[in-house]
Amino acid sequence: MTNFKPVRKAVFPVAGLGTRFLPATKAMPKEMLPISDRPLIQHVFEEAREAGIEEFIFITGRHKQMLEEHFDYQPELEQTLESRGKDAMLEKVRDSEMPAGKLFLTRQPKPLGLGHAVWCAKKLIGDDPFAILLPDVLMKGETGCLKQMIDVYNETGGNIIALEDVPESEVHKYGIADVGEESNGAIEIKGLVEKPSIEEAPSTLSAVGRYILQPEVFEPLEAFERGAGNEIQLTDAMAKLIGQQPFNGMVFDGKSYDCGSRLGFIEANLVYGLADPEIGDDVAKILKKYN
Repeated sequence: MTNFKPVRKAVFPVAGLGTRFLPATKAMPKEMLPISDRPLIQHVFEEAREAGIEEFIFITGRHKQMLEEHFDYQPELEQTLESRGKDAMLEKVRDSEMPAGKLFLTRQPKPLGLGHAVWCAKKLIGDDPFAILLPDVLMKGETGCLKQMIDVYNETGGNIIALEDVPESEVHKYGIADVGEESNGAIEIKGLVEKPSIEEAPSTLSAVGRYILQPEVFEPLEAFERGAGNEIQLTDAMAKLIGQQPFNGMVFDGKSYDCGSRLGFIEANLVYGLADPEIGDDVAKILKKYN
């Protein structure tokens, strides 16, 4: 195995307004919407932690203080749970705390696109490789998606994106990969197209919200070029690294859930509820009532 600079930093773009969930997100960040017994952002944090991430960088916007509070130490709550002997609940609360000195916040003042949000983390990333996890996409598998990607990265280095096969009718919603040969779980990326039509799509393999990138991606991002939707697109910046650095995809062994949509959010709650050892059987019984 070749030794590449380890991935220890992760960026979480959490500045979005969550308009598809209004009025629920009028005062609460969409990343705090619950999937089973924990908010979206905690599921994604736990995925990053499992993969060995040590520094967690939140790209925030206005009215996002609740995110920071969620990961903070809550002494009154912990003392109350401890005094009442609620040890299992206390363990869950403590497990949601961010290690001291590991949470970093920076602001995206205007919603100019994912590429711009990532660029806002440039000073915090420095010259290190880093991961990006989109918090409104949950990746459910036996092993976390980012851990799977780190395993591939340790063999290939360079840049890696998580891929998932999508129906042809949905390629216009995603960044779609033009792929080459596969070797040991790594698929050569020859090109990326942001939200193509069915006719223009080079494949049905979509980027699904998990990335490992080299810091050189900040160079094209700094040009602030507008792409699809008149936004600064991360896909466009990544495409400019292809041919200059190793660039691979990895088909995620599991399934993604787009919790940024109402239907995806409901589906994820059902899937995670069914998998919960405390309530899974009862969730299944409820579903049977409506078959």
